[in-house]
Amino acid sequence: MVALGVAVTLLSACGPSVPRADPRSVQPPVVPADGAAPSAEVAEQPGGQPGGQATPPARTGLGGGPSGATGGTRPVAPAAPTGGAPTGNPAGAVAVPAAARAVDTSRPTRTVGTGTPASCTSTAVVRAVAAGGIITFDCGPDPVTIEMRATAKVRNANGPQVVLDGGGKVTLSGQGKRRILYLNTCDPLQGWTTTHCQNQDHPRLTVQNLVFANGDATGQRTDGGGGGAIFVRGGRLKVVNSHFVDNRCDRTGPDLGGAAIRVLDQHDNQPVYVVNSSFTGGSCANGGALSSIGVSWEVLNSTLRRNTAVGEGANPARPGTPGGGSGGAIYADGNEFSVRIAGSTIEDNQAKEGGGAIFFVSNNRTGTLRIEKSTLRRNPSRGFETHPGIFYQGSGNNPLR
Repeated sequence: MVALGVAVTLLSACGPSVPRADPRSVQPPVVPADGAAPSAEVAEQPGGQPGGQATPPARTGLGGGPSGATGGTRPVAPAAPTGGAPTGNPAGAVAVPAAARAVDTSRPTRTVGTGTPASCTSTAVVRAVAAGGIITFDCGPDPVTIEMRATAKVRNANGPQVVLDGGGKVTLSGQGKRRILYLNTCDPLQGWTTTHCQNQDHPRLTVQNLVFANGDATGQRTDGGGGGAIFVRGGRLKVVNSHFVDNRCDRTGPDLGGAAIRVLDQHDNQPVYVVNSSFTGGSCANGGALSSIGVSWEVLNSTLRRNTAVGEGANPARPGTPGGGSGGAIYADGNEFSVRIAGSTIEDNQAKEGGGAIFFVSNNRTGTLRIEKSTLRRNPSRGFETHPGIFYQGSGNNPLR
């Protein structure tokens, strides 16, 4: 196990862009790499480089009409970010806790499609997600891409479990026009179900055996925006055996992020699990793959490759700049939270500002970043870092321990 920690000058926090009690990210200074030799497990090589959805009745066989009428389905192979390789990191061998494993979907609540590609439509997906429960797909024997014509939104009263299982043959595409999937327990348009929306145990959203491609949250400002493929605030999120390919969110903003996934709040500060999954080609102001505020993560046996933080000016934004540019793959900010990367590969990502691979700031210095049995390489930070490919402010003073 390798835990990373670097002492840096204490800096003041910037103001919040979403309603939270915690302070937000600091403006990091330009700090040269500390020169410590990377461990055998962390081999870094720096280089250059709104509207609500009406709740439908619970039913199975949520097939739509012809694809031209309800949102297209194309019988093409799902995008594979690693040239057809399996999801995740094939070399990863870290044990996966029971809570992080795939959900049994052998007895689904409802099914998208009735056995043909044409029956697997955007409308069918949107209805199924709003209805909740365990959702599988029956789109025929071949892989399909479902072109989403609207964002699928979780209704907070429907669940408490919402599971989407693509069976390894379904791609959900945002067509470069929209976010694909949305859960927000504090959004009144999706229904408030408790008096403490920011800390409730439901809905519990799991996505597994799916590809999320070409999602784009550009211009989405609810709770600060971000989350090109998936946006989650509240409840719980788990991602298993899934690909995220070429997703996008706004190119500028000091704290906006998550080209693939953006998460705010998780019940009782439990972690988001990302297991045996791959993220490639993502681009956003911050967090070219993953982004969060005050949220813990466990990224297990996964791969994050060729993602980019393209913003400029860091956080808070330097005068005359729009802000952003940190966390080529992962942007994690807040107070008391942790990030664990285990059995994973993070490579060829880059940040215009800080943390070509990972940007981690715990404002009160209680947060921890832990990297185990993982490889980080060729993740250039164009502006600043405290360790090759990483900007870290959190608990501990030792560069490697």
